[in-house]
Amino acid sequence: MIVWIDIVRLLHVLGACVLIGTGAGIAFFMVMAHRTKNPASIAHTAGIVVIADMLFTATAAIAQPITGVILARDLGWPLWDGWIAVSLALYVFVGLFWLPVVSIQAKMRDEAAASAQVGIPLTRRYMRLYRIWFACGIPAFLAIVVLLWLMLVRPVIML
Repeated sequence: MIVWIDIVRLLHVLGACVLIGTGAGIAFFMVMAHRTKNPASIAHTAGIVVIADMLFTATAAIAQPITGVILARDLGWPLWDGWIAVSLALYVFVGLFWLPVVSIQAKMRDEAAASAQVGIPLTRRYMRLYRIWFACGIPAFLAIVVLLWLMLVRPVIML
């Protein structure tokens, strides 16, 4: 018999999969589009990426702390102890990088679309946005990997 907490656990794990999978997929497609230096291709890809981020990543990002808190409370784990506290801090850290990235992706899309429409190469502004986007993605993705590890291993961490 499936208990409601099993459904919450499933949703939590699915959310983690969506965050890491969508993050990796978005990064891959954005980098591959950028490598073409083709403004129309980049604008198209970035447009899809912005939708995917809002649809999948944002939904999972909202669900993760909710399902995590429900699971921790159901299991009697204090939220501010050990690996859970570190996980929450990392989650905030990831959010501080992800929120600007969503806006940057939309700006990259718009810059590339404007370049494509006028028939000019990518602008310096686009290139600067891409470097910032890329730089934000590295610590955010690494932190998501650490979060996944913490969720699986649940190490004893004394705070």
